[in-house]
Amino acid sequence: MTPDVPLGLFTDTGDATEPDEADTIIEEDDEETVANELLLKGGYEVEDPGQGALFDLEDFDWWQKYWTDMPEYITGSEEPVASMLVHFRSEVDKARFLALVGEPPTRLRSIWWPGMEIMPRGERAAPGADPVESNKYPVYIISKGRWESRLTSKALEELGIPYHIVIEPQELTQYADVIDEQKILTLPFSNLGQGSIPARNWVWEHSLTRGAKRHWILDDNMQGFYRLNRNRKTVIKDENPFIPCERLADRYSNVALAGLNYDFFGVQRQKRPAFYLNTRIYSCILIQNDIPFRWRGRYNEDTDLSLRALKAGYCTILLNAYLCKKTATMVMKGGNTDELYAADDGRLQMAQSLVEQHPDCASITWKWGRWQHHINYSATKRNELIPVEKGSDF
Repeated sequence: MTPDVPLGLFTDTGDATEPDEADTIIEEDDEETVANELLLKGGYEVEDPGQGALFDLEDFDWWQKYWTDMPEYITGSEEPVASMLVHFRSEVDKARFLALVGEPPTRLRSIWWPGMEIMPRGERAAPGADPVESNKYPVYIISKGRWESRLTSKALEELGIPYHIVIEPQELTQYADVIDEQKILTLPFSNLGQGSIPARNWVWEHSLTRGAKRHWILDDNMQGFYRLNRNRKTVIKDENPFIPCERLADRYSNVALAGLNYDFFGVQRQKRPAFYLNTRIYSCILIQNDIPFRWRGRYNEDTDLSLRALKAGYCTILLNAYLCKKTATMVMKGGNTDELYAADDGRLQMAQSLVEQHPDCASITWKWGRWQHHINYSATKRNELIPVEKGSDF
């Protein structure tokens, strides 16, 4: 049942029983069904990042004309042509059946025949022998209370990608014990109670003082990066995943935001474009520094910034060919988990704030046992990419 809440701009979708197209993760089990349990635990955003974006036009291959002189990307559908439900009278019968088809007894939900190789979600890239090629724009990680986990820092260290981690002054000693102090930038404030917004805007200004035309801003809970091609994900070990995104964005003068999609949205068996155009960009974001916006609010700042840019006529690019492995929201201690998400009605507050900022396209739904925002991107999905002029800064 949907709980009682103040009346407002709400859309009651009921108790959802089927996952959205993109509510999937990579696991050693069926991608489409494993995600259901995680979604019910409240760890992931459930809105399809491609919802209402340009990829839903009749010409699915629209993206190919933009993907010239880029890394190979081949996609196709590998959906099953037939399925059947098998019932077992006992656990022993189930174990015998799985042994006959060469599957481990831990298989819980579904199998493919012949088997399909699925990469374990927990697999990490082994450090390469040499650092990867450096990307063009500065990389910043904003972090608080996570010097022990420091997932994004570790992922970039493994690839040899230069970065700065931005922290509050009271935590300098803890971070300096585990990270080269030359990579640490200390904020001139602490514990403002405004989430990550002040730090994000400080980073923006810092990148401008460096003369950068764009900058990367990354959450501190990313475990690594994947390459999606030929309907298979591979852990990136010897390539810089930021370079293709920078190269594509720099071809156009009006790409306000670009970034890498979450790995659990990159379902291996499904046909999808190399990138989505004109949708939200989360967590791993390349920002064009001269756009007339800054971070604001307390919640859903990624969605808010994406919407403001799109409404102003800019474009956004979200890569599927390269993916980031994001840890579920509200799972790790530190960050916004302790400061903003701890309230019992945190999810509802997050959704309500977005409706207040964007009442023309945002609504609130009850889905997966919790409140969730829903965005209609239809008004901005046809924003067109504008090629840069010869001699442009980009």
